[in-house]
Amino acid sequence: MLNLRYYWLIFLRRFPYFLIVATVISVAATIAAVSLPPSYVSSMKLIVEAPQIPAQLAASTALTPAQEQLQVVEERLLTRANLLDIANRLQIFKDQNEMSPDQIERSMRTRTLVRTSAGRNQAPLMSISFEAPSARNAASVLNEYLTLIQQEDVESRTGRATQTLEFFEQEVARLSERLAEQSARILAFKTENADALPSSLIYRLNQQTILQDRLATAERNIASLKDQKQRLIDVFRATGQVAGVTGQALTAEQLQLASLRTQLNNALAIYSEENPQVKMLRAQIAQVEEVVSAQPTPQSAAVGTGNTLLDVQLAQLDAQVAVLEEQKTLTVRQLQDLTETIARAPSVAIRLEELTLDYQNTQQQYNTATNRLSQASTGERIEVMARGQRISIIDPPTAPSEPTKPNRALIAGGGSAFGIMAGIGLVVLLELLNKSIRRPEDLVSKLGITPLATVPYTRTRGEMIRQRGLKTLWIMTILIGIPVAVYAVHTYYQPLDLIAEKIMDKIGVRW
Repeated sequence: MLNLRYYWLIFLRRFPYFLIVATVISVAATIAAVSLPPSYVSSMKLIVEAPQIPAQLAASTALTPAQEQLQVVEERLLTRANLLDIANRLQIFKDQNEMSPDQIERSMRTRTLVRTSAGRNQAPLMSISFEAPSARNAASVLNEYLTLIQQEDVESRTGRATQTLEFFEQEVARLSERLAEQSARILAFKTENADALPSSLIYRLNQQTILQDRLATAERNIASLKDQKQRLIDVFRATGQVAGVTGQALTAEQLQLASLRTQLNNALAIYSEENPQVKMLRAQIAQVEEVVSAQPTPQSAAVGTGNTLLDVQLAQLDAQVAVLEEQKTLTVRQLQDLTETIARAPSVAIRLEELTLDYQNTQQQYNTATNRLSQASTGERIEVMARGQRISIIDPPTAPSEPTKPNRALIAGGGSAFGIMAGIGLVVLLELLNKSIRRPEDLVSKLGITPLATVPYTRTRGEMIRQRGLKTLWIMTILIGIPVAVYAVHTYYQPLDLIAEKIMDKIGVRW
């Protein structure tokens, strides 16, 4: 059964220890609460606004998720360089010249509180607050933060949009130059292989067929003329006369005219009327025709002049054979050239297709780059004119009219409560560590002895008065001496608020 009287007596016996701990902590908390300097907290609220121009009409090229944009802004804002620059320009802290850069940076970070909030179908928000010894400094720091945030947001977005535009401008210029080089390469290749291009293959195949037919016809005519010549010779040897009895002898100009007309027919089978060779042959034919028309009409050869007539006819046949042989040689040469160009056509077609495919691929890349350049130009204009997504201020920073911290009642009351709990804890700890025998139950539990009876110690009146006097003296000493000692430390050694502030700074906690 719990003996409350026993524990109450134990507490009274340990009361001086309890009083020492509770008094020290309570007095220290009270002095700190009274002496702590006031702190002013200024805050502002920012929002990420959606683009003013719908993305379906024109999209910015500096697209960043709103939450990511806020995180980037926060990280770039709280850099060491920014914090030290603001602190040095505004002189935020007392005795700042005696603080190291690390201490200044740490103090700026602990006094700055950044919160972001974003959810589904909710606008991304950022709240920033700063605690300073004066209201003016708190608002000034937040104004510096706001300037840096807006400047960083604008520079970041316009910088990315400008870099995107410059990239596609360079890409379009590069692809345009490459297109020109490939076009010149295709043109040079077509010029070099004009006689073997795939586009004229059907025409050349038809020409090959025509030339083959012409060659076969020439060979047949040559064979026929040679056979006719042999028959004339055979008839003349057998009869002494030329077949046909009479005949007219052709002049050299007439034979030349026939040869030129044959050459003209052969040329027209290959070339058009505008070809220089065709025009030259027609001019030669016109000149020879004038000469032939001016010559007298030849007389019929006598029958008795058979030998002379045979020579004339044989000369005519030889001239015709010579013309046909020349025609055959020309046809064979043309046929060889055509055969060579037709044989080259597949390799020329493959190479031309490769060049054309490269050109088409580059053209497609150029078209894509041109479209993206147009989009990049629009996106750059959107960012330059501040029509895209941006960080705007909802609640601007203001100088607070009253200090926000510290809560002196809470600090004093909480410190006193903590001192009382610490004193009780010390009493409990001392009793747990005390293993001495003080009750009959202790004899039974520790020694295994059951006493018949217990006689309490009876103090005399003098002992009781002396004991009470000592307790009173202890209590008075504690109640007066400890507050005096704590106040002396606060006054002559170091203010308790500075000690508390250093401790809080080291553990990264603010009041």
